This record gives sequence, structure tokens and C-alpha cells, in this order.
Amino acid sequence: MGGEDLIAEIRRTEKTDFQVAVAEPAMMKNLAVIAKVLGTRGLMPSPKNETVTTDPAKAVAELKKGKVSFKNDDTANIHVAIGKVSFSVEDLAENFQALLEVIKKSKPATAKGTYIKGITICSTMGPGIKVALTS
Repeated sequence: MGGEDLIAEIRRTEKTDFQVAVAEPAMMKNLAVIAKVLGTRGLMPSPKNETVTTDPAKAVAELKKGKVSFKNDDTANIHVAIGKVSFSVEDLAENFQALLEVIKKSKPATAKGTYIKGITICSTMGPGIKVALTS
């Protein structure tokens, strides 16, 4: 957690040592000076992914429990991390299964046809590996 001192440190060093930034609405104007640093790393707080909130302690607690946000890109692909290299195979499989369940549950009632047409997993810089789909 930090405020003006953390913003000044990031502005000076252009370094971040966190995976998610959470801010209160009143702090957003102060983040403008480091928006380029945070934005290029995907760390800029946003109301869409619920990282701009009036209750940052609650948001941080949810994130620590493993809350992950995801959305479609322009071509209907979802890009989301399911783990880190330090995770066990079992943990990665569990996270992958949980993600699939959340995606299936979020299918709009008006959506017709096949909702998930294909799945490819990869590391950040590695090749994609297609996952076989079963019912």
C-alpha cells in the first residue's frame, strides 16, 4: 500500500514491484504522472476491472484470494493468466478448470451456438498449445 510517496518512487525509478494496482477514485488524478509506466505494464487501475474502488482494502483482500479479471479482445479471444512458473501442475490444472467454469457460467442467455470454439494455452513467450475440447 502506498500513496504520494509510492507515486513519487515509481515516477523517479520507473520500476514497479507489484502485480496489481488498486486506487480510490480521488487518487486517480495523482496517478496521471505515472500513467505511462503503469499503463504499459497493464497495471493502471480501472473501474472496469474493479481496481478503482472506494474500498481498496476489500479489493486487495479479494485479489489476494485469487480474484482475476478477464475480458474479450476485438477478435473474441480471452487472455488471462492461470498461474506462474512456480505453481504445481495440479494448481495450474485447478485454475484452468475454474476459469472454464466461470466462462461457461458467464455465457449470456441470448448467446446461441458453440460458446467456446477453441482453447490455446501458452507461456508468456512460448508457443501456443491447442487444448482438445470435450463436452
